[in-house]
Amino acid sequence: MTTQIIEINKLHPFPENPFRVIDDTEMEMLIDSIKENGVLTPLIVIPDDNGEYEIISGHRRFFACKKAGLEAVPVIVSDMSREEARIVLVDTNLYRDGLLPSEKAKAFRMKNEALYHSGKRFRQNGERYENSISQIANTVKDSERTIQRYIRLSYLIPELMKMVDEKKIGFTPAIEISYLSEQQQRDLLTTIESEQATPSVSQANRMRKLAAEGKLDMDMIFEIMTQKKANQKETLKIPEERIRDYFSASATPQQMEDTIVKALEFYLNYQRQVKRDRGAR
Repeated sequence: MTTQIIEINKLHPFPENPFRVIDDTEMEMLIDSIKENGVLTPLIVIPDDNGEYEIISGHRRFFACKKAGLEAVPVIVSDMSREEARIVLVDTNLYRDGLLPSEKAKAFRMKNEALYHSGKRFRQNGERYENSISQIANTVKDSERTIQRYIRLSYLIPELMKMVDEKKIGFTPAIEISYLSEQQQRDLLTTIESEQATPSVSQANRMRKLAAEGKLDMDMIFEIMTQKKANQKETLKIPEERIRDYFSASATPQQMEDTIVKALEFYLNYQRQVKRDRGAR
């Protein structure tokens, strides 16, 4: 494929792009670089139905080029299908630092669905995979279990997803909440806003179970959310995605907590033994 020079006003972001383009210090550095050296890496685009082009790779460069005042940019026009375009879009952005949970959730879901509908699903570089999730896991540092949980997270309504991004709602309760219907999630959002409280893991789990039984309505959500929690003291919280890979897929949060406590007790005993050995010298 050869590089072409195309007017910047004929380029548009891919409509389903799940990744943010942030106008920050790094962006300012990119703008300065483009002003001084030009665009060193061409954008990858595909034609749209209006005689223009959708960007698959290079959304940040596109933004920087516009800020730098460029009228045309180098691009590579690809003939890939939209499913292939979705896969390339995700693969070229998943290695970025600082991705929000919402970005990873939407990206994993997009690639999973693209692989499922693509004729290339379950096979890559000659390798055979059990399913699309295992194929995604082969290209990122997250486990299959974590990928599945992020995909589940994508079923949250935008307002609750934003609260996960802002760390107002924990990852695990958010997964439980994602199983509620859209209306139930909106009822929960109303309660969160009125009571200034977010659900704990146990509260979210209870709501999910009641929803599955067809018993969760606004009154029940309010009752659950206004119940006094067993422990109102400030607690240490570790995001589950940081430790999930150290446990089996069937391990519950309580089992993980118990294992961590036992490991810390072992470490404390080890430190005490080291001090005793030093004192005996």
